[in-house]
Amino acid sequence: MGKIINVIVVDDSAFMRKSLSMMLESDPEIKVIATARDGKEGIEKIKQFRPDLITMDIEMPGMDGLTALRIIMKEMPLPVLMVSSLTSEGAQSTLDALSIGAVDFIPKELSYVSLDIVKIKEELIAKIKNIVRSRSLSFRLQRIRSNIARPAAETIAARQTLPRVPTTMASSKEYKALVLGISTGGPFALLQMIPKLSGKFPIGIAIVQHMPPRFTKSMAERLNTLSELTVKEAEDGDMVEPGIALVAPGGQHMTFAKARGGVCARISDEPRNTLYHPSADIMMSSAADVFNGPLLGVIMTGMGKDGLEGLKLIKKKGGSVVAQDEDSCVVYGMPKAAVDEGIADVVVPLESIPATLHKLTKCTP
Repeated sequence: MGKIINVIVVDDSAFMRKSLSMMLESDPEIKVIATARDGKEGIEKIKQFRPDLITMDIEMPGMDGLTALRIIMKEMPLPVLMVSSLTSEGAQSTLDALSIGAVDFIPKELSYVSLDIVKIKEELIAKIKNIVRSRSLSFRLQRIRSNIARPAAETIAARQTLPRVPTTMASSKEYKALVLGISTGGPFALLQMIPKLSGKFPIGIAIVQHMPPRFTKSMAERLNTLSELTVKEAEDGDMVEPGIALVAPGGQHMTFAKARGGVCARISDEPRNTLYHPSADIMMSSAADVFNGPLLGVIMTGMGKDGLEGLKLIKKKGGSVVAQDEDSCVVYGMPKAAVDEGIADVVVPLESIPATLHKLTKCTP
């Protein structure tokens, strides 16, 4: 048994406080040391008990979750998991929370008793353990405290910092598209990465981020407002083109097909028997089958191994793989799987990924 993880649950609903507490304490390594009914009481309890992690409702009377989160990140940065409503408004508020510094979120409707309660409980507990025990946690919270959001001049300077990559990668391949898989900690990472890519990026980008419906659309819209690239939630028939990043819609898979002299996205519920919807493996495997030439695979922060099988196919067909390093991942699961398998050509921190991609695609920002 590892060190006990102390959690504070902040929610205006007594039922939610009880439900989350029972779910979390079903694991002997997690202890709910306090609960609170709103943000103000939550701040008081956090200062008193100094937990390892906080679950924080967004919509609460009195001090809401976003206000409380700003105070936490300014005065005592700790990992916060937001409890979010599965609505368009909930998605927008959740993205606000993730940009402020929340590590991840729990869909509120999924926290209630349901047929999937065992699966939800297991995923929640695994997420909390991975987050709290992450090597990158103190690094990330320190960067939040110093306000990681950079002005435009610093963004341009960051683009010009070229990382070292294998010579064979940098000089010998004409990549046809970039396919990216990401999960826990992903929205925060994408908000730091995608806006630093040049609007002249020479190949189309396809992204799988494990998120529910509505959340992927809100995230794509947020990224689009911050980026030189055009970022949108993918629709059936969208062409994969330079300067455009397509985000797979939550709850559905994105695959590819030949169309009009190029390649277009296909959006479908099938296959239904996958653990993730959307799935990075499904998207990457389809890309490896459809594109006529090498692909650039990128695997970033997240639990599990989704993307590993797809990246193997990309490598088999002459493509390359860029993995996010452990120190900058919220959860070093998906990139670790690629690194352990020996298929990652280069492993770089989050802040170096844009420059790496520019160098590999011969893109001058």
